[in-house]
Amino acid sequence: MAKTIGVVLSHRVSVGLVTDHRIDGPLLSFPEPEADDDAGLVELHTEGLVLTICEQVMRAAGPNPSKAGIAAVGVSLPGIVKHGVVEDSPNLPQLKGARIAELLTAELRNQNFDTFVHVLNDADGVAAGLAATIGKLDAFVRVWTLGVGIGYGRYPFAEGVWEGGHTTVTLDEKENFCGCGGRGHIEGIMGHRAMRLRFLDMEPEEVFAIARKGGAGKDVARCRDFVRLWHKALAAGTATQIHMGGPGKFLITGFNARFVDLGMLKEYIHQMVKMSPLQSYTIEIVEDLPETRILGSAVAAENALRAVAHV
Repeated sequence: MAKTIGVVLSHRVSVGLVTDHRIDGPLLSFPEPEADDDAGLVELHTEGLVLTICEQVMRAAGPNPSKAGIAAVGVSLPGIVKHGVVEDSPNLPQLKGARIAELLTAELRNQNFDTFVHVLNDADGVAAGLAATIGKLDAFVRVWTLGVGIGYGRYPFAEGVWEGGHTTVTLDEKENFCGCGGRGHIEGIMGHRAMRLRFLDMEPEEVFAIARKGGAGKDVARCRDFVRLWHKALAAGTATQIHMGGPGKFLITGFNARFVDLGMLKEYIHQMVKMSPLQSYTIEIVEDLPETRILGSAVAAENALRAVAHV
């Protein structure tokens, strides 16, 4: 049996043991779900975050991880990750420049767990997890994760930056709400943080509710216009990926996937993708589960270990 451990970094550290592409046992997290964790992991310095991750990994691995046959640990986190180095991570700024794979490997070794550590972007982890969940580990899958920011993941992994959430979809100079500071990005329109900055007088949930409710009034018109812009931004990002990488399956997940009107989205994409060989794409909304992200981290680590072994 192939055993790996999957780790996800967001506002907390979530960890799980994976056996033969299935979650094996309970998921662990720090802070605990019921804890007051508004600050999340941002306040931990790099060394403290590494220790926290390793503590949770050791909890999942058990007292004798090497004897248990655990082959690898996969860690997914938000940001640009190349060869185990976090080149940038706006959501976890203390990790910028960190050789995180080396740091984790060394700390786990200090705790008598000598294992292979693979680090990847969290959206790529989601893509791998969804591919495993639907039994499509031999297929090409692309995923939009709609949350505080906007992630774009793909499976199987390919070298590149793949920061699809920062695709430029408008030249409007007023569109500067993206967390990276860039102008005209998908995340600056669709990201939860960006929406709250744009609508200081209402929450994103209220914006979409008012747009659905309809009626007359300035607020209704403003909300409806934004909902159309929001869907056009996602359509533009998807159309760009279709024109660059070809058609295929696109999955949408994340806590703000609840706002997606598939009919509206597909209509906008249809307006943007007109070449007949590119029109065999599919769009599907899937539930965002912690298990999926952890599974994807573990699957990615297993694949990376296999690739290293074949070199």
